[in-house]
Amino acid sequence: MEMKKDCPKILEILGFLFFHVFLVQNAYGRTHYHSFVVKSCSYTRLCSAKNILTVNGKFPGPTLKALRGDKLIIKVKNKAEYNITLHWHGVKQLRNPWSDGAEYINQCPIRPGQKYTYRIQLTTEEGTIWWHAHRAGPALHAHSGWARATVHGMVIVYPQQGTVYPFLKPDEEVPIILGEWWKKNVMDIVGNANKTGGEPILSDAYTINGQPGDFYPCSKEGTFRMEVMRGKTYLLRIVSAVMDENLFFSIAKHKLTVVGIDGFYTKPFDTDYIMITPGQSMDILLKANQSPNLYYMAARSYSPAFGAGFDNSTTTGILQYKQNGFNLFSSDPFLPSLPPYNGTLKSTEFTEKLRSLASKEHSIEVPLETDTHLFFTVAVNLLNCTGKPCNGPFGKRFSASLNNISFVFPSSDILQAYYYQIQGVFDKNFPRKPPHKFDYTGYHLPDNLLTPDFGTRALVLEYNSSVELILQGTNVLASDNHPMHLHGYSFYVVGWGFGNFDPKRDPSRYNLIDPPQQTTVGIPNNGWVAIRFRADNPGVWLLHCHLERHASWGMNTVILVKNGVASQTKILPPPEDLLRC
Repeated sequence: MEMKKDCPKILEILGFLFFHVFLVQNAYGRTHYHSFVVKSCSYTRLCSAKNILTVNGKFPGPTLKALRGDKLIIKVKNKAEYNITLHWHGVKQLRNPWSDGAEYINQCPIRPGQKYTYRIQLTTEEGTIWWHAHRAGPALHAHSGWARATVHGMVIVYPQQGTVYPFLKPDEEVPIILGEWWKKNVMDIVGNANKTGGEPILSDAYTINGQPGDFYPCSKEGTFRMEVMRGKTYLLRIVSAVMDENLFFSIAKHKLTVVGIDGFYTKPFDTDYIMITPGQSMDILLKANQSPNLYYMAARSYSPAFGAGFDNSTTTGILQYKQNGFNLFSSDPFLPSLPPYNGTLKSTEFTEKLRSLASKEHSIEVPLETDTHLFFTVAVNLLNCTGKPCNGPFGKRFSASLNNISFVFPSSDILQAYYYQIQGVFDKNFPRKPPHKFDYTGYHLPDNLLTPDFGTRALVLEYNSSVELILQGTNVLASDNHPMHLHGYSFYVVGWGFGNFDPKRDPSRYNLIDPPQQTTVGIPNNGWVAIRFRADNPGVWLLHCHLERHASWGMNTVILVKNGVASQTKILPPPEDLLRC
């Protein structure tokens, strides 16, 4: 990684001196203090330099480490020219939506020159999760852009003292963040797309730990290299910070053993590849058991949406064996065989293997009976354009919706409006089921389904209600594998399938024994997924597609969980440094 004159090496020295972690013991674990400075720095990729937003001058940003049950205090100073918020993806934020970081949902943005402190109490999270910038919707695109493309980093949560991994302790761990790179300014992408009504421009490269890999021009020298010793076991901590594509990932001639997803352990299983959606994180064991040589790790798109554009390039890193302390070189590393771009069968073969560990030490609590039943349709829509035609299909502009409601972000945050009972910011009437029943995954659907309604509408849940939510993909304009992320919660993926959900037949096939526990789940292409959770975390929480183009078109809603009766079941008071919009 290289930094130009606007981010000199002295920043790294100052970072070591002033941005290091201090540990303070408290009754629940240690407290880790970090300082984040958001500012523009110059980075060179694909033969040219440009300014990108960074945290502490790093791309990807700093990796945070803690034990399960620890607390993180992150003081953020915004020295950039854009608004910023940071979301702690996969952290439950129990009773503390003030630190969740969804812009105009949980907080007002940190404007240029402002500061804000995130207070994060870890609870059940264990494994690999991450943090990233969180932007608002299209009406506010000029202020926050696609900052997540470069403002992101990993959070590693180790087992508590006195406990161990539920698998043989690896010899080493290796963080791997999958991302994207655009030659143009990512902060302009969503604004430009909103002006034309078309799709955002495609990325110019995928990246592994910020490097495109040697299949791209001017990238060979910076290609990420992972050095291994034959006979050792490595824990790969993989995060997908990709903005707009699901990815297949593999390492040539090596099996991958999946042991965790989204900060929760899974029953181990071996695979030749993984399919990871934007927002997901995975823990993977790798045994260095091949002949000493060079092997490519590689990732490329899984894009099942018919007619949608996607970046069809391949990013690579190199797995490099060492023997007797010496690197072994080869002019022709082995390349893995990745599934095809439209490999829905391969995606399904992978995801159907995910199961919770469900052991005595890592127990799960799946709601066996539910009292709240929700059914959300997920759709890409079209809107008419005034004046000249737009760049979307049929001269229209793209939109997106849940239950035919395209979410409109407000100009002040919903959490403060709810907490202080400020009227006129949002409504509490998001529909619990689609306004119209139709053949959701059928072909040649009528044109009247293309246009959504608009609103800033939240769905209200009673505290401690047991919830089943069916997320139903549709073929309204084009089907896709939608990665849906719920803030403030993890959930159990108890069932999924292709076609339309059948309430009489499909629940009988649910897995209520060891369903995977996740915070982000992909809805199968032209299919459905059933999730269950207990609404035991009061607050205002965003549910959205983690494909950034879909979120920017309105594929979001808010779930408002009311306070319980006891004091320990109510939202915590707001912090003293609460920002105003």
